[in-house]
Amino acid sequence: MLSTTLVLQLLLAISGVTLAAPKPAEYHMFPRVMVRPAHLEVLKIRASTAVNPAAVTETTCLDSFKKIVFHDENVAELSICGGIAGSITKCGGAPASTTGTSGSAQFVLNPVDTGATINISKGRWEQCVRAARAVCPTGSIKATCAGGASTGDVTFTLDNP
Repeated sequence: MLSTTLVLQLLLAISGVTLAAPKPAEYHMFPRVMVRPAHLEVLKIRASTAVNPAAVTETTCLDSFKKIVFHDENVAELSICGGIAGSITKCGGAPASTTGTSGSAQFVLNPVDTGATINISKGRWEQCVRAARAVCPTGSIKATCAGGASTGDVTFTLDNP
């Protein structure tokens, strides 16, 4: 029969090995979040671009664990207003609301003021998204762009449709 001391020593030895077991190599541990190296590259890209914090107000991180692929987000970002990619510099047609969707990402924009229409410029829109992502680097978000409507501001959400 094993002595109590020997049993305790075995338990401590086993638990020490278990606690020392490394995390899977494909993940990095940040406070409360497991992050893949590919996402770290996205964060480096975002960190190297200029951010105007005044471009957005009332930024809320909805679900930081919601999976939104970076490429999908970029395509959806340029898909608002029927497409503002390339040489198009402003939202055309003065829509009452607009959606940009690609794969795992969907932007929905609405003017804050009742009866206003969206006329956001491509540059302002890109600044809004960058500024919101500076606050909420992962997952779904909700924020308000300063300006961007015929009167007042534009709210937007980014979510996984």
